[in-house]
Amino acid sequence: MTRSAADGPATRGRSRRNFAGARPVMDDVAKLAGVSKQTVSRVLNDNPSVRAETREAVRAAMRTLGYRPSRSARSLASGRTRMLGVISFDAARYGPASTLTAINTAAQEAGYLVSSIALDTADRATVVQAADRLSAEGADGVIAIAPQLWVARALAEARLDMPLVVMDNDLGDGTPVVTSDARTGACEATRHLLSLGHTTVRHVAGPTGWTSADRRAEGWRETLEAAGAEIHAPLVGDWSADSGYDLGRELAKDPAVTAVFVSNDQMALGVLRALHEAGRRVPDDVSVVGYDDIPEAAHFLPPLTTISTDFTDIGTRSLRVLLHRIDTPATPPPPLTVVPAELRVRASTARARGRHD
Repeated sequence: MTRSAADGPATRGRSRRNFAGARPVMDDVAKLAGVSKQTVSRVLNDNPSVRAETREAVRAAMRTLGYRPSRSARSLASGRTRMLGVISFDAARYGPASTLTAINTAAQEAGYLVSSIALDTADRATVVQAADRLSAEGADGVIAIAPQLWVARALAEARLDMPLVVMDNDLGDGTPVVTSDARTGACEATRHLLSLGHTTVRHVAGPTGWTSADRRAEGWRETLEAAGAEIHAPLVGDWSADSGYDLGRELAKDPAVTAVFVSNDQMALGVLRALHEAGRRVPDDVSVVGYDDIPEAAHFLPPLTTISTDFTDIGTRSLRVLLHRIDTPATPPPPLTVVPAELRVRASTARARGRHD
């Protein structure tokens, strides 16, 4: 016999099985809630025609019975799997990994599962294969974390036949893009150093062809040009602390270097070590600014001034844009969503020697 929500804990535990001892089904929920099976189905599919009190009665019955709706049944009823796909590249790095975590969290809150595919290469065939797999799994839409220009080209050539949102790169076909304001962030970092009295700012850049690295280099260069400051060729790293250390050793040899803007915090960590080993004190002799504001940045020695990128916001907004495309295909979302960057001033920057104004 099915029990009501007022029964005690032991009785409620027994109510999680129907008469035959099997797991509860939709009919059991309908009987306990005193509604039809069709009403239970409407509640499961978030039909707005169901009254609030009826909706709550059905949900209470589901909780009492321990009922878990069949995803396949809901897919048949709604025409959707409530599963989303994510294609990512270089997923082990802090930015993509943090963004993916945010997507998963936002998707779960919206009632979706996420199927992720991390690719090492992104030629057209590889991207098409990933898209075919997600299509076979019934993905309602896809988010592509595409930090490199050649990744964007592969996505454009693949022509995915499902709603798509791309991070960082514009495919040139109207596909919605969500990105951080990397150019403005780099301008803020460079202006901060110039405002401290440094006559110019050297730059340790990320690898060529990475959209974020290119935009940060552009912002750095534009700010120096606007200030009439001398512009040295950037030193190009590969995002790793090792490359930052190697390039930092080169910078440490030049006594004229008093300010350095580094394209990410991991490389900035390597630069800090190289300067320390060369006897160049930070920030007394050289001021250093990083980018991304990774959790460890505040614990560097000294704590790192950096540009904060809200990867959680980027992932959440990407998920919202994708759901907008899925839920209201006749009303396209904004083609570009830009998440602002913010300067975090810590102890790795100070006024240039001799400047006290």
